[in-house]
Amino acid sequence: MHGIRARRRKVVFLLRIGYLSTLYHTSHLLRHLGWIERETGETCRWFLFATGPEMVRAFGREEIDLGYIGLPPALIGISRGIPLACVAGGHVEGSVMMAGPGVRTLEEAGGGVDFLRQFAGCRVGVPSAGSIHDVILRCFLADHGSPPLEIVHYDWADLIPYACNQGEISAAVGTPPLAVLCERECRMRVVIPPKGWWPFSPSYGIVVRRRVLDRGPLMEVFLRLHEKTCNLIRERPGEAARLTVRALPGLDEALVTKVYGLAPGYCASLPEPYVRSTLAFLPVLRRLGYLDRPLREEEVFDTRVIRAVHPQPHHYRP
Repeated sequence: MHGIRARRRKVVFLLRIGYLSTLYHTSHLLRHLGWIERETGETCRWFLFATGPEMVRAFGREEIDLGYIGLPPALIGISRGIPLACVAGGHVEGSVMMAGPGVRTLEEAGGGVDFLRQFAGCRVGVPSAGSIHDVILRCFLADHGSPPLEIVHYDWADLIPYACNQGEISAAVGTPPLAVLCERECRMRVVIPPKGWWPFSPSYGIVVRRRVLDRGPLMEVFLRLHEKTCNLIRERPGEAARLTVRALPGLDEALVTKVYGLAPGYCASLPEPYVRSTLAFLPVLRRLGYLDRPLREEEVFDTRVIRAVHPQPHHYRP
């Protein structure tokens, strides 16, 4: 080339990450700290979604490569031909039910049938159809002979406290952050705690388009940082809350710390209980009409990288 040596350009990949507003996801900390960019050289773009089903639709349009998402919406997407795989966990048992004063808790009622009788003729607010909270609630209602109540879906879960204050709904099902907000703003209390209805429920995991697994060491580095951040939330919640408030101005540390403590099951690994609990959603989703076809475990999970990153026992339980 006329004596001019061609220079090699460093290839910088673009990693498009979908995330939710849920406070205990490591997305907020990793986005704020910039660890992924520093360690991988990747250019990361973060896209906020209202719910998991909306994120699955973005996966289907090939708009994102990786997402923080509850597993039921991902299962629905896989059944519809979107080439996704869950490569890591993140949190378990993240669904809570809240109601106003005078409503007995599940424990106080002594069982699901008597508990649900309190909600005959009521409206219950839930994130969008197909979300993990929607599926868990519908399964609970089916198992205990649901009274005539109405499920109201919200595209943005953050609208649920407003709906409670406006009298649109008298109870709500959602994440621990939603529970803390409803307690603070709506004088509601938790009537079914996170451990009250679906043990080890996969409230979120790391889901990727399968082709991302071919991009060299990217997944190994990402999952190592994800686990590091899970450990920060679990072991040093005060420090994690301070960093989260910097990433999300307008919040206060006390609220974030309380959210962390309501359902403290944080880890990146994919142990047998997490996998088994996820697969238990499959017949429920088929029964509800959300799943287009049966799925095999290997269609849902790819555990090769997380087994290398996290070979030790999981940390979901103290």
